Amino acid sequence: AGSCSFDEGFSTCNYQHDLNGDFDWTHINTKAVPYVSPDLPQALFEYVKDRNMSQGKASSLLLNQVCARSDAHILCASVLIIKSDGSGQGVQSNVMVKVNRAQPANPIWNVTSFTGKNWLKAELAVSTFWPNEYQVLFEASVSKSKAGFIAIDNVQVLSYPCGPLPSLPLHLLSPEISLCCKRKKITPHVQLWSEEVFEKELVLALHCDSIHSSSCSSARTLVCEVTSQDQDLFRCVTQSELGSGVSNFAHLFVKGPDKPFTIDDLFCFSVSYISNWKIGQTIIKLGSIIFLHVAYRMTSGSWTETHAVNTVTYKLWHLDPDTEYEIRVLLTRPGEGGTGKPGPPLITRTKCAEPMRTPKRLKIARTMSRLIAVDWESLGYNITRCHTFNVTICYQYTTANKIFLFNKFFSTAPRHLVENLPPYTNVSLKLILINPEGRKESDDTIVQTDEDVPGPVPSQSLRAFPSEDSILLYWKKPSEPNGIIIQYEISYCGLHSFDPSFPLDQSVLTVSLPSNATNHTFSQLHPGVTYELSIRASTSKGFGQAVTLNITTNISAPTIEKYDGSEAFLNETETTITVLVKPAQAKGAPISNYYIVVDKENQQRRRRQAPSDCYTVPFSYSDASKSGSNYYFAANLCPENILEPIPFTVGDNKTYQGFWNPPLALRKTYNIYLQAVSSTTKESKRHCLKLASKVNPWAAATHTQMQSECFEMLVGATEEPNFVPDPAKQTNPTMKITGICLSVIVPILLVALTVFLVKKSNRKLARKRQDVIRTTGQEMTDLGNSTDRSYAERSTLHREDPMAVTFVETHTYNNRYENHGGSAAENSHLLDIARYHCEGTESPYQTGQLHPAIRVADLLQHINLMKTSDSYGFKEEYESLFEGQSASWDVAKKEQNRTKNRYGNIIAYDHSRVILQPIENDPSSDYINANYIDGYQRPSHYIATQGPVHETVYDFWRMVWQEQSACIVMVTNLVEVGRVKCFKYWPEDAELYGDFKVTYLETEHLAEYVVRTFTLERRGFNEMREVKQFHFTGWPDHGVPYHATGLLSFIRRVKISNPPSAGPIVVHCSAGAGRTGCFIVIDIMLDMAEREGVVDIYNCVKALRSRRINMVQTEEQYIFIHDAILEACLCGETAISICEFKAAFYELIRIDSQTNSSHLKDEFQTLNSVTPQPQPEDCSIALLPRNQDKNRFMSGLPPDRCLPFLLTMDGESSNYINAALMDSYRQPAEFIVTQHPLPNTVKDFWRLVYDYGCASLVMLNEIDLAQGCPQYWPEEGMLCYGHMQVDCISSSMDCDIISRLFRVHNVTRPQEGYLMVRQFQYLGWAGHRDVPASKRSFLKLILQVDQWQREVEEEGEGRTIVHCLNGGGRSGVFCASSIVCEMSKRQSVVDIFHAVKTLRNSKPNMVDTPEQYRFCYDLALEFIESS
Repeated sequence: AGSCSFDEGFSTCNYQHDLNGDFDWTHINTKAVPYVSPDLPQALFEYVKDRNMSQGKASSLLLNQVCARSDAHILCASVLIIKSDGSGQGVQSNVMVKVNRAQPANPIWNVTSFTGKNWLKAELAVSTFWPNEYQVLFEASVSKSKAGFIAIDNVQVLSYPCGPLPSLPLHLLSPEISLCCKRKKITPHVQLWSEEVFEKELVLALHCDSIHSSSCSSARTLVCEVTSQDQDLFRCVTQSELGSGVSNFAHLFVKGPDKPFTIDDLFCFSVSYISNWKIGQTIIKLGSIIFLHVAYRMTSGSWTETHAVNTVTYKLWHLDPDTEYEIRVLLTRPGEGGTGKPGPPLITRTKCAEPMRTPKRLKIARTMSRLIAVDWESLGYNITRCHTFNVTICYQYTTANKIFLFNKFFSTAPRHLVENLPPYTNVSLKLILINPEGRKESDDTIVQTDEDVPGPVPSQSLRAFPSEDSILLYWKKPSEPNGIIIQYEISYCGLHSFDPSFPLDQSVLTVSLPSNATNHTFSQLHPGVTYELSIRASTSKGFGQAVTLNITTNISAPTIEKYDGSEAFLNETETTITVLVKPAQAKGAPISNYYIVVDKENQQRRRRQAPSDCYTVPFSYSDASKSGSNYYFAANLCPENILEPIPFTVGDNKTYQGFWNPPLALRKTYNIYLQAVSSTTKESKRHCLKLASKVNPWAAATHTQMQSECFEMLVGATEEPNFVPDPAKQTNPTMKITGICLSVIVPILLVALTVFLVKKSNRKLARKRQDVIRTTGQEMTDLGNSTDRSYAERSTLHREDPMAVTFVETHTYNNRYENHGGSAAENSHLLDIARYHCEGTESPYQTGQLHPAIRVADLLQHINLMKTSDSYGFKEEYESLFEGQSASWDVAKKEQNRTKNRYGNIIAYDHSRVILQPIENDPSSDYINANYIDGYQRPSHYIATQGPVHETVYDFWRMVWQEQSACIVMVTNLVEVGRVKCFKYWPEDAELYGDFKVTYLETEHLAEYVVRTFTLERRGFNEMREVKQFHFTGWPDHGVPYHATGLLSFIRRVKISNPPSAGPIVVHCSAGAGRTGCFIVIDIMLDMAEREGVVDIYNCVKALRSRRINMVQTEEQYIFIHDAILEACLCGETAISICEFKAAFYELIRIDSQTNSSHLKDEFQTLNSVTPQPQPEDCSIALLPRNQDKNRFMSGLPPDRCLPFLLTMDGESSNYINAALMDSYRQPAEFIVTQHPLPNTVKDFWRLVYDYGCASLVMLNEIDLAQGCPQYWPEEGMLCYGHMQVDCISSSMDCDIISRLFRVHNVTRPQEGYLMVRQFQYLGWAGHRDVPASKRSFLKLILQVDQWQREVEEEGEGRTIVHCLNGGGRSGVFCASSIVCEMSKRQSVVDIFHAVKTLRNSKPNMVDTPEQYRFCYDLALEFIESS
């Protein structure tokens, strides 16, 4: 406050003119108005020209009010006083001060010295009673001399002490004043004065005598007549050619200072700081204070840290959470009082912090069929960050298409039993560590419970179909299989029979059937027997509960022994015939009845009856006459009466159990049958046997008579015995024949007419259907065109649908769907799905006038322009995109499809959705939440879809098979921020999804993504396809990736892995919109930039949104796309195949004779230009005062986001160490790059090793005590570094590498066990050399470290610490070379630029010289040639 540079005038500094002045000060810019006076310097300032002004005129420039926060302020100003002759003599300028708005007082001090051409520096010592307000007045007055100028510039108000001036701390020794100047010796030319406050006025008291010593210069003066009760204010002022100085005011006390005050008010604001105490007026009451300090410590610790305080509020930062602290105030007063005793303590506690991480070492201790025992590490404060916490185990599983989710809460026990689980089920477990300030969730661990005996076969699924000698039994798989069904066991036995005479065998028989059986036929059974069927399923754990079912076989028809020849015929008269009746043999049920059946034979339509044909309706003679039946039952004989063959006379005119046996008619032919019947309550079975025939004696009658009789039978004429037909009632035979013909022809004509009419109707319906299809296709075309003219319609089922203008032209498009023959399954209708090629447009899409395409050369300038004013340009452009629904989605909104959508507002448009081949009897099975997206000059190159939910996993694999996709891109994690983002739709081994079998082959883990390979088969198809899933794991839970390097590498990997003949690339995140859109837009724009040299991101996003709702969901994602494409364009394609590497390397290092440069040098310069440079706020933790002594250099500090915070508690140190986490080729944060430990950070170094489970230490510098690089390990035996005990187990040397094996453990936590660490000290890189002396020995170092890491990774994770002098260049060479060697082994490519760029994203000084960058190429060539 009070300072002013006068660049824009004094009013901006709240300066004012004296309203009572005779004239005004003028603001001038002599650079713009040089003609005012040649004597004025080129600058902006305030000045007064006294020409034409009478003597004695004056005017003042008033500074604004300044609040004094200390006893003394120094006011510095540049003053220019020039006469017209340039001598500067005689012109007057005064300075006065008003304290607390009182009357102006004389200047306290006024000394000037030369600071440049014509300018003098005025230094004013301003003293007030603190706290007070004061105001400085600059007064210019006209002298007697000639006219001139007075100017003032660069006013600065500085709190005591004044930087460049002598520091004069004042110590009062009653009754004398002693002053000591510690910065500059007091020369004889320096005038020292003491000033005393006397009755609230400042008076010059005494001149001080100078006294010199070897340590400082001092001055002493005596104060007379001082008693022990006297007190006054004194200060010291000095004046010399070096400048003016002033001390603070000090009380003259004979006695020592009082005890300091306590803190008035204090509040706990956060986890890591305690803040805001009010100092107020307390200090004034106790006298003048030179220094105020705050000392604090943990109540449970031994160390104390002191901070100087210069404000009324203060914050203590970076404290440990949930920890009790003791805070005291220390005051330092002038004189011999010095620093008093600490004030009374304030005891307070910080809040809890969010847990550091989730519990590690999650192990499944025991797995049973319905129980899982889970173990994890013991949780200490360094993990929980709070003394009050709990651990929740969250587990879920899916059974019967229902998801069950459970949470179990418990406190600190490191084991928990998860009970009541279904057997043989994938259970997803994760641990959640919760304290009052937050929670941390672990990754999901999938565990399969053991098998158990299966549940029973569903009783409602049992269906039995009995026959006479067999039973066909159907069943379904147990609803609770509890494992893999390996067999079914069915036992059966007879319970009882309808036939009491049947000797029933009740022994139990057993049948074993395979696991895929769903039915079985029990043969060789007996009719009419009730069997008990019992079925049970078996897993490897044994048989489950059996389900029983009682089923009775059908009874069989009784059998009658056949007669030999005419055995059955005994006698015949005109009206009777006598036959022999034999007993029948019952089958399944006893004989209930014997019937004698008389059948009149019709000459026109003779009955051709097999022996087994029977008469079901028991017509008596009268019933047959009424109904026109040809047969009638003549007798019903009791079975008890036919135990042996007996004769029976047909036509004896008797009644047998209700059936009249009338005499037989003359002129008729009769067939006599014996029918035996067996009956139960449910069924009856009959068997007929022809016994004899009675022939009509007039059988040779004329044909006309036979026709008459035939017709008589047709019309149902009957006659009584001995009845002779009436010749008058006979009909002409010709009429009979005509009637019969008409009865045949008329139905034929009716059928022909019906067929003709149906065909005609079908032709009309076909034409109508064609019209409907054509009209519908045209409407869909119009809809697509109106949505966005740059996109095309696509259908997978209807060849008749026309196509609209496509997003991209089909340049060199390969018809990957053409049928090339194969098996019948391959040529089935499912595979024969129509695809369409679209005629290309002239440009990929319609570029708008407001948003034209941008040249790649102008992209950097465009992005920088759009990012000005807090990215206002991007904000405005993104908000101009249409958001929300832009097309119909009627199919997705159907009720039966609602469960197939993860989010109700991100669903598939009708016009671009993927249509699945429908499943029989399921009309809604053609829907999946997925849309076709056109690529660059590739129609429908992508399918954008949601992350599958449980209900759509089968549909997802149907789509992959139908579309012949070879690549799946996954841009989400299964669980993020505690929410399920995607169902795990792939197996760990092999799994069936409906009629698809997906088999896991291999996994390739990289730092930011994972590549999984599967085979896909379908039942009924003799084909096996390979499908790769590319899972990008480096996208954070919120926002976008910090750098695009990893995502660009991921996109390139997908591009080169997708076969040219494959179907669309399936891309999904959670909703299939935001991250999915980012991936597709970047991929399209990279192709466009390569082919055309321009990018059109805005219109590409707009086009994608016309195909699927809200593609690219946030402004942050929209900006990230621009940054990613810019990085790709700036860096270019730097990967080199190993077979071409040698030639490419020699071309890179070739010196161009014209430019005297090489491509390798240009590449390194490009790398420097794209390396992000962290700002001070990015490294705020490393710059904290308490951490600065832990940094060897203040340049190249690690960013906060990459710091590995120390977890093990150490009461004497903070949790900071100068180190950074960096990705290797395979694992994220596998490297920890740090400086060589300083003497005061050795124990922190071993805390880092232990806390992060490091297995390897790579040392690339020499021990140099002059540079603060001590030996930090024991050569033999054991040493303790803080709480860490380090034992040297072994040591060996191989060429330039010393290998040492250490055992490290925390003496305060012996239950955690120990850590085995191997150190690799490399001797082949001298301190004066830029690169190692030998490529071969350095490569040997890399391979040895890699071999050790592979050994320890089999037992668990293990990071590698790499250190050199500053944790930069040399460490970067090792990490980059390690990444490149692994890359060349796994991908057969070398990309050194990408490796170094990835490391520099975390720390910009990695591989920091061209020589080191060249060495990485040399080492890669050495590795390729040696392997």
